[in-house]
Amino acid sequence: MNIKNLSVNGVQFFEFNKNLDARGTLVVGNFESEIPFLPKRYFLVYGVPENKIRGEHAHKECHQFLICTAGKCTVLVDDGRNKAEIILDEPNKGLYLPPKTWGVQFDYSPDASLLVFASHPYDSEDYIRTYEEFKKIVF
Repeated sequence: MNIKNLSVNGVQFFEFNKNLDARGTLVVGNFESEIPFLPKRYFLVYGVPENKIRGEHAHKECHQFLICTAGKCTVLVDDGRNKAEIILDEPNKGLYLPPKTWGVQFDYSPDASLLVFASHPYDSEDYIRTYEEFKKIVF
């Protein structure tokens, strides 16, 4: 496994090892020892129409880990000072977003399936839904 810290505060790009043999490919990630939190929820985003944008929010407390299990999508991460774009295009690539990270997902391929693990159950009060509010919280 390879982990790369990005210029956006706390955001990490993960590349898990692929195990290939005649039966196919296996990718394994261990919660807590490799992924920085124990998930309490997951959701899948797929069937995103061309040119549609997802995300466009941050969380106050919730951590997220994104893996594009099929196809590809681009993720913009922003800590209020630094931004980075990451393409998730293989199921062995993951992206960790700590709380207070603005996240936007776009440029979905027609076959894209984005799996997101979350550290908390859904709570609408945890969402920072506007960029203006996000900037007030992080500064």
